Amino acid sequence: GGVEAMAKINQRKADKLYGMIDGSGFYANPVEPIYRSWMNVPFTLGDASLDSEFLKQADSNGFLNLKGHRSVGGMRASIYNAVPESSVDALIGFMKDFEQNHG
Repeated sequence: GGVEAMAKINQRKADKLYGMIDGSGFYANPVEPIYRSWMNVPFTLGDASLDSEFLKQADSNGFLNLKGHRSVGGMRASIYNAVPESSVDALIGFMKDFEQNHG
């Protein structure tokens, strides 16, 4: 497949994650769609007081290093080439469950 195949996979992974965030009233993405990265997906929770609980539960579910940049805050999911699409699907499932339990 090469570079073109990887690009299609990466775009699909990013589209899924951004779609989940954009379709939620609980999560938000501060970046205009035209400028969004396929590799690093930042997002915030509707209630910033839940950030530490989100990170704690994410960590215990195997989703590591989601804490956002220290000057920006929120969360950041890095979905580089080596991250399988199934891992993005699992993260989306976790995020939906968290929203259902805390939203």
